[in-house]
Amino acid sequence: MAIELPPLPYERSALEPHISAETVDFHHGKHQRAYVDRLNELITGTPFAEMALEDIVRGAQGAMFNNAAQAWNHAFYWQCLRPAAGGGGGEPTGALAEAIDKAFGGVEALRTQFDELALRTFGSGWVWLVQRAEGGLALAATANAATPLTGSDKPLLACDVWEHAYYIDYRNARAKYLEAFWNVVNWDFAASNM
Repeated sequence: MAIELPPLPYERSALEPHISAETVDFHHGKHQRAYVDRLNELITGTPFAEMALEDIVRGAQGAMFNNAAQAWNHAFYWQCLRPAAGGGGGEPTGALAEAIDKAFGGVEALRTQFDELALRTFGSGWVWLVQRAEGGLALAATANAATPLTGSDKPLLACDVWEHAYYIDYRNARAKYLEAFWNVVNWDFAASNM
């Protein structure tokens, strides 16, 4: 069973002006595709060839893990975004908003802490809003391909802070990319993961 590159849940230009179609083309069409293609090469002829992507991530090591985790992280990331015209950005509601208030003291405090963590994350990686095993929310940063999927935290929301996620649009200005991210964040998706 080959791992497929999932289609985007919106048109490639739908995140503009916050994230350009050119960035989406490179990020989804080149970077994520490369992880999927390389993973398919690596799993051919192994017991992993019949596994679901999540199971490969949880069981693989080395290059196979890196490519599987990046394929999964990216598929998750695209779901974390929603065009501003289609309801992206704004504020969370319901149980997610209550959990954010309890854990962080409100959405603005969450955003501040999330951005600070993203700016402190050295090199390439990811910043996550996660739900801990006991139910509370927390933030986590992972380096390179690492993902909460391999631990006990349940990922709710992710922001890719590898330079390929923002360099075309914002060059090395990660802070500007984070501003853009909040304009297209998909709170409904985050809530659905609780």
